[in-house]
This record gives sequence, structure tokens and C-alpha cells, in this order.
Amino acid sequence: MAAAGNRLENLWDDARASAMSESEKLLYRSNLLGSDKRVTNYGGGNTSAKVMERDPLTGGMVEVLWVKGSGGDIGSMKMDGFSTLYMDKLRALKGLYRGLAHEDEMVGYLPHCTFNLNPRAASIDTPLHAFVPRKHVDHVHSDAIIAIAASVNSKALTAEIFGDSIGWLPWKRPGFELGLWLEKFAVENPTARGCVLESHGLFTWADDAKDCYLTTLDVINTAAGWLEAKTAGKPAFGGQVRPTLGADERRAVAARLMPAIRGMISKDRHKVGHFDDSPAVLEFLGSAMLETLAPMGTSCPDHFLRTKIAPLVVAFDPAKPDVEATLASLAPAVEAYRADYAAYHARCRHPDSPALRDPNAVVYLVPGVGMITFALDKATARISGEFYVNAINVMRGASGVSTYQGLPEQEAFDIEYWLLEEAKLQRMPKPKSLAGRVALVTGGAGGIGSATAERLLAEGACVMLADVDADALKATGDMLAKRHGRDVVRSVQMDVTQEAAVEAAYAEIAVEFGGVDILVSNAGIASSAPVEETTLALWNRNMDILSTGYFLVSREAFRLLRTQGIGGSVVFVASKNGLAASPNASAYCTAKAAEIHLARCLALEGAEAGIRVNVVNPDAVLRGSKIWSGEWLDQRAATYKTDKDGLEEMYRQRSLLKRSVLPEDIAEGVYFLASDLSAKSTGNILNVDAGNKESFTR
Repeated sequence: MAAAGNRLENLWDDARASAMSESEKLLYRSNLLGSDKRVTNYGGGNTSAKVMERDPLTGGMVEVLWVKGSGGDIGSMKMDGFSTLYMDKLRALKGLYRGLAHEDEMVGYLPHCTFNLNPRAASIDTPLHAFVPRKHVDHVHSDAIIAIAASVNSKALTAEIFGDSIGWLPWKRPGFELGLWLEKFAVENPTARGCVLESHGLFTWADDAKDCYLTTLDVINTAAGWLEAKTAGKPAFGGQVRPTLGADERRAVAARLMPAIRGMISKDRHKVGHFDDSPAVLEFLGSAMLETLAPMGTSCPDHFLRTKIAPLVVAFDPAKPDVEATLASLAPAVEAYRADYAAYHARCRHPDSPALRDPNAVVYLVPGVGMITFALDKATARISGEFYVNAINVMRGASGVSTYQGLPEQEAFDIEYWLLEEAKLQRMPKPKSLAGRVALVTGGAGGIGSATAERLLAEGACVMLADVDADALKATGDMLAKRHGRDVVRSVQMDVTQEAAVEAAYAEIAVEFGGVDILVSNAGIASSAPVEETTLALWNRNMDILSTGYFLVSREAFRLLRTQGIGGSVVFVASKNGLAASPNASAYCTAKAAEIHLARCLALEGAEAGIRVNVVNPDAVLRGSKIWSGEWLDQRAATYKTDKDGLEEMYRQRSLLKRSVLPEDIAEGVYFLASDLSAKSTGNILNVDAGNKESFTR
């Protein structure tokens, strides 16, 4: 099956698959399906295979269900992402089932069916795979299929498109009962290749791994082709009624709105933002049906769990853009959404329902600009946006051939506040200390800057690296992204002495992450010369970078932090030389002293807004530091009448503790002052210099 237009392509490689076991073919199939978001969204859907395995207890051969475990993603999972369960034990569960009112208790029996002590928890969808009488089963959330499934006449449309080859079942929350429904349908319709689940997705099956894969692709391509034919020539969503701003203007508006929204919704826990102005999003936002469809919410349970019951449509008119008026309207709009969400919880809750969760919207739609999503981490914010794009695609298809319907409110609530879903949330690991925080690190490509970024990333922060050296910046960004993931690392080339460049960098961090919480002002330069040989240009260069530059990045940080209104932390990486004079370095020492006093002034100004400002003073961090290369190293070696190799030893012996100071040591000090470990500290200086009595602050 070759790709035709926008059709899914058959990627199955017979030569590669021929050497695989049945379970390995299942993984292969899963990864192929999950690699294309037109097949299923991230973390959505599941796949299975019934495989004959040798029982570790009896030595005999037994039938084992391999099925994607709870919380995995079929596109990226490995073999350890599958649960394995004895089929005979799963079938025996039917005798324990007490009916729909007791359905959830069946999940507690799944661990008793585990094969070979597999620690991967089985998902709620396990019965849906176990009871279908075929060896291989795929369950995916294709936009094309859900567009059919979310139409008011989805049963008739399914029959029109597929005839008897694909069945249809009415909406039913995933679980044991739906597994029995699927089994009944498959038994009564032995020639059927699968089934559309109303408002949910697609199940397909076969007795061969490749056949199952090809069936899934064929069904999706058939639905996509039918939708294209039916909607050809029709304007999507009733046509466009609002203009779309230009790309630069869209990002400029998002940079203004995102920190304001972030501050309003991060009072209890910090959120991270994501911005999407893709064509599908902009088409929906400019359409005649935006006000009708947006409040209806999504249909597929996987979409809904990620995007909440409905988005918040921001009051912005791209025909008459007025950002100030929109900013003024945000607070009442956010409060109204919270009130509506609390009322929804009150209307739909059961006596044993979990308490009200975060009532803030996840998705914010800004006409003419784009979609903003917020979550507790960057990856979740991005994925939530991807899910809403899936929902947009579904609404486009459904409204083009029928009438779109979201999940009924009570059904939506029962999924969102499902006790099993609550139990899963309670099992989530404790967040890291800087989870949800966003940091800007200047001089980010140097030794101290990259070590600091590494330390903050390890504690869950998102980091924007800023540096004037484009090549070093890219190399450092790539290295950190490889270690921590591309979601949490961004880079911006910035000269801290250029006001426009600094302002642009903060606009970039606002769009990429939603705002900022931590500024690590670390951009550096070093010079050494007797005062009579210190040129005005050299003096000014020190002042420009180490004093004016620190002022500029701090001023912009304060503006953004005050917009958010949730506090923040500014950490200056100054120097022991800001406290202790050093020979032949008057320009450097004076500029560093200015840094330290600027930090004291800012600590006074920021305190009422919860903005803490502190200083880390390193000394002689030679390894990995860019300022210790070239002339500065030669100059300092000459000052102390030693050579390059002897300089580090000289500094070590000069210290009270006789120890070298490394970039990682400075990073640890920065982390302490940036984190809540030092929540009651501002205006302080932390010397990380292995002990130097001239720099004692008292």
C-alpha cells in the first residue's frame, strides 16, 4: 500500500520482520503505527498479540496476552512497555464479573493474571484486547476515524463507508463491559475486520501481525479518502470570518499574553506554556464555527483527558488588534472559566468523586494568533496542544459531513474524575524541586553557564540558554537537549549589552515557555592590565558587559516577573574580585563590585513582589571557563609570575581549603539560591571560592 496524497504509507519491512518473534513483531507494528500522529496521538491507543509462551512454572506452553501497559506510548515504547497476562486467567475473570455497577473492581484482578512476574501494570483496555477472538488487535485514535465516530449519525456513516467489514458500537467508557461488547460483536460478525467505537476510536484485528497492521492502515485511509471526497470544495468550518496576523505579529502578541495568563494560573503550582500557530489551528480560529464548536469540547476520551472539558477563547479581535484591552480582559475571563469549571464539577460529581482539581483551562485560543496551552511541564503542554489539534481535525471532518458532537457532560466528567484515573494520578512521582520553573542563563555556553543549566535541568526546570557565541551556543544546546530532551532546552543568541537583543530574548522565552522564574546572570569577560595601561575601551567593555549588561537582563526579568506576579529568583554570578581587590585588574574588579551592589539594590526593589536577588561569587574557576582562555590566562599567569600550568595550583594553594573550584561547584550555589531551599534569602552573597579571607563579607 503506497502513499497516495495524504494517505498512510505501508512501512512494513518483510525482511526485517522475518527474523522477529511474535512479541517482537508486536513491538515493530506498534512503533510503526505510533510513529504517525495521523494514526494515533501521543500516549493514545494500544496494541496486543496473543502469543504461545513457555510457562516458567510448569514448563508447558500457554497462551499469553502481550498488550501495551498503562501509561505507555506505542510510537516510542520498548518491549518492557507491554504487560503480559495469562489468557486462561483473563477468560476466567468473566466468572467474577458482577455487572456494570461493579466494573471498576475488575481492574484489581488484572495483577493476578500477570505472566512471568512482569512489573508493567496492565491498562484498563486490557479486556478489550483479551476478549476479541483474534491473535492481533490494534486500537488507535485516528483523526479520520474519530471524525466519523464523533458525528451525530456515526453509525450510518460507518455503514456507508465500510459496509459490513467494519462494525459500530455506541459510546461506552473503556473497561470490562466494553471488552464483552467487542467480543460479542466479533463472534457474531466473524468476517468483520474491526469496529468503530462511537466518540472514541477504532479497533481492528487479524490473525497475523502484518495483516493487522495493513488492516489498520487500510481502514484509516478509506475513512480519510471518503472524508476528502465528501468535503472537497467546501470551506472548512463554514469559511473564514477573521483575519490572521502575520507570523512575527502573532509571536509578539503571544509573548505579551502568555506571561499574564501564566501568572494567573500558577498561584498554586507553576505552569509551563506552549504556543502553536500551525495552519490547522489558525484555520479553526478564523472560522465561522469557532464560537459554536469550541465550547463543545472534545469527543475522544484521550483528547479530553489532556485538554479539559473545553478551551478558553481569549477576547482578541485580529481585525482591530488591541493587546492592552485583551490583557485587561484576561483576569475576568480566567475567573469565569474557573467558576464554570467548579460548577461543572458540582453538577456532575458523585458522592465518592475526587475533590475539585485545578479549575484553570489548559487550552487558550487566541483568534488570529494561535493556541496557547499550559501544563505542569513543557512536554505535557506541548502534547496537550497536539491533542487539541487532533480535536480540531476531528471537528473539521465531522462538521464537513455531518454535525459534530462532543461527549455528554456527565460522561466527560465520569472519565475525568474516574476513580481509576484518580488512582493513577496519585501514583505519579513527586515533582522535582524546580518542576514548572523557567530559567534564563546568560553566558550559557561557557563552563559555569552550561554546568548551571545542567543543574537546573536536572531539577526539572526549563532552560533558555543565551550567549553571544552562536557556535558554542548551538553545541551546548544540542548537548543538553540530548541529555534532558528537546522540550526543556531552548537557545537564543544574545549580546547582553544590546538593549533590543535583551528585549527580544525575553519575548522568545515568553513564547517558548510562557514566562520566566529564574534569571542566572552569568555573561562574562575578564581583562588584566595595570591601571596606566588600561585603555578607556577596555574599561568600558568591562562596564558594558559586567555592569550595564547585568542591568539590562535584570530590568527585563523584573518586567516579566512583575507581569506574572508569582515571584522569582535572580542570581548574579559575580566574583571574589567584587569584594577583594586584585592587582592589575581594576576594570574587572570595579565592574564586578558594581554587579554586587546592583544585586543589593534589586533585592530591595524586588522584595515586595517576591523577587529574590542574590549573588554567587566564584574564584579561579579555570576548567571549562571561556574567560580563562587566551589573553586573560596569560595575563593572570604573568601577574603571579607563574605559567599556565602552575596557575590553577597557585589558586588552589592560595585558598584556605586548598581545593580547586569547578563549574559544578558554582552551579550548586546557583541552584541553592534559585530554588526554594533559599526561599527566605535575598540580598545575600554566597562565596564559592574555597575560602579567601579578603572576600569574607563580615
